[in-house]
Amino acid sequence: MEKSYKQYLANINTLIFDVDGVLTNGIVTIMPDGQLVRQMNIKDGYALKTAVDAGLNVCIISGGKNEGVRIRLQNLGIKDIYLGAHDKIEKYHELTDMYNLQPENVLYMGDDIPDVPVMKLVGLPCCPNDAVSEIQHISKYISDKKGGEGCVRDIIEQILRVQGKWDGNFDAKYD
Repeated sequence: MEKSYKQYLANINTLIFDVDGVLTNGIVTIMPDGQLVRQMNIKDGYALKTAVDAGLNVCIISGGKNEGVRIRLQNLGIKDIYLGAHDKIEKYHELTDMYNLQPENVLYMGDDIPDVPVMKLVGLPCCPNDAVSEIQHISKYISDKKGGEGCVRDIIEQILRVQGKWDGNFDAKYD
């Protein structure tokens, strides 16, 4: 019998997220100069900062290259940020080698086809509820939230609650 996704939460020590379609709603605004502008959910930001402060490895692997995204994530305390990563498997292996990670301790949240190879390797593949069907099919957890609308907060809060690390610490700096 397949394990419930909740049985994985206590052992997760590394969270890997895609950006577009997970931390954002996947819509980009194209400015007159060609710059692509994204929006991120502040509640997801709070959860990311809380996860970092709780000692979890939080990592980003994204095909996008927006430096504003990098600055936002660095301001949340995230150190492992791979932008412009079209070969996500390569970056995943860099992370697993660097931190000596075991698949059962890793969560990956993605939403589209480029995320499939990494999601097949991790212990807890998950996705927002508006992910493409191929991603939903291989996910052990599908958030009831859409990308950019709290799906990251949803899974982080569940993990931290199970691990006893969601303690109402409202002093975290997240903006």
